[in-house]
Amino acid sequence: MKMDLGRNLRVFSIGSLVLLLLIGFVGITQPMEVPAYEIDTAHSMIIFRAKHNGVSYNYGRFNEFTGKLMMDATDVSMSMVEFEVKAASVDTGNEKRDQHLRSSDFFSAKQFPVITFKSTKVTAKEDKKDVLEVTGDLELHGVKKSITVDVEITGRAQGRDGESLIGFESTFTIKRSEFGMTYGMGGISDDIRITVSVEAARK
Repeated sequence: MKMDLGRNLRVFSIGSLVLLLLIGFVGITQPMEVPAYEIDTAHSMIIFRAKHNGVSYNYGRFNEFTGKLMMDATDVSMSMVEFEVKAASVDTGNEKRDQHLRSSDFFSAKQFPVITFKSTKVTAKEDKKDVLEVTGDLELHGVKKSITVDVEITGRAQGRDGESLIGFESTFTIKRSEFGMTYGMGGISDDIRITVSVEAARK
């Protein structure tokens, strides 16, 4: 009986040790939660530029958009970004032109009310400090296309309430014809330059 008790105690001790090791292993290998940020639209902008008649550049912006991102400073491959832009919020400073842009000649805002971007891959640029290479799906005018852009981290700071802030900016060019927007190709450039400037606060 004593021998059985001793053997049971040894078995219990070994089993407990294995269990503790497993618990510790799981705790060590469990992935850290990637910090999430909410885009501050009051301090962010989406601007575009098109050339008119091959002579001058005309600029516009979108006034209504939302977005979120996750940023892992130690492993940027775990990062992501999403945008949703209301097409009808296009604003070039001329109401007649804006109404035309909302029509079926351009954005078809009633049929395709939102423009979206969702990242699929984020990597660090080895040759440039604080620059990320972001690949994702841009859906515009009912057409989804994968694009890759450089994104500069423009700053990190703390807000007035102690929250962590981060800033990004990216400038890239798309061809509107690739998204089915072919109206007025003679007078309005196919190449559209887009700048996205973002300030985001950690949630």
